[in-house]
Amino acid sequence: MKKHFPDARLLIVDDEEANIQLLQRVLDPEGYGEIVTTTDPTEATTLLTEHDIDLVLLDLMMPEVDGFGVIEAIREVVPEEEYLPILVLTSDHSRDAERRALSGGAKDFLSKPLSPSEVRLRVRNLLETRFLHRALRNHNDLLERRVRERTADLEEARLQILLRLARAAEYRDDVTGEHTKRVGRRSGILARALDLPEGDVAMIELVAPLHDVGKIAIPDAILRKSTELTEAEFEIMKTHTDIGGDLLDDPNVPLLDVAARIARSHHEHWDGSGYPAGLAGDEIPLEGRIVAVADAYDALTHARPYKRAWSAEEALDEISREAGGHFDPDVVEVFGTLAKESRESVA
Repeated sequence: MKKHFPDARLLIVDDEEANIQLLQRVLDPEGYGEIVTTTDPTEATTLLTEHDIDLVLLDLMMPEVDGFGVIEAIREVVPEEEYLPILVLTSDHSRDAERRALSGGAKDFLSKPLSPSEVRLRVRNLLETRFLHRALRNHNDLLERRVRERTADLEEARLQILLRLARAAEYRDDVTGEHTKRVGRRSGILARALDLPEGDVAMIELVAPLHDVGKIAIPDAILRKSTELTEAEFEIMKTHTDIGGDLLDDPNVPLLDVAARIARSHHEHWDGSGYPAGLAGDEIPLEGRIVAVADAYDALTHARPYKRAWSAEEALDEISREAGGHFDPDVVEVFGTLAKESRESVA
């Protein structure tokens, strides 16, 4: 004889032991994985969760808690998206009882005396629906997981492309290509010391290396010039902030949204004298204020075609002098404390 749903777990709730034994004799030949029974309706929800039940066979006329109360209790513990069929088996033939049971959450209704073949058929049908629903939900979960994974892969690929673009731009100005990495690391350390949420810290550290990605569009004659830039050349150089912001801007991707804000704002000055928008004080995004300090420190302490490398002490002194002018004084204070206490390797 073919076994139907051999993994299925059934729960029979009936205050009459004789009724339970009858149902067991009817269902045993079907070969279900487990048939749990109870004559105490107050145990129904506990047994339901303990045994991961697939179908409940429920009597209505019971003392203390009747079948309607059990249905209500089951609805409270079973999530709405979970299809758990309840088959009511009762000697109450009234239409009102059937209406109350079905409207309360039961999926089928049979009146006693029961026909064994009909009981088996109804149980099979309800279990088939239960397992089809579960299979569909699992399939949907799998599809959603694959979509999330694919989306994450695409975002990672896009970020990696942009990071490599940033390195390409940096190679034109820093032969080692390490400047962007150092700025990212220091920006993360500084953001954490400023008590930003860890998620924000990780995001800033990840995208800070993109701060100068707009330099990819600046001519070598300007970018690598070993003497002071003319006013016209400096105006061209300043465009790298907006170019980088436009390249990165995507409000639908939080990571790129933060990267774009940093690219546009890391040359703004606390006193409003910076570029490209002349923002001042708290108008400047905090991410930009953080990267401004990390970027300036690294630029000062490493040689460029137009300058020698400063010592750490000289760079810290210069940044401290610019607190309240070029830089956010609170960010400068925290950066200086980190460097002096050597709690973090900012230097």
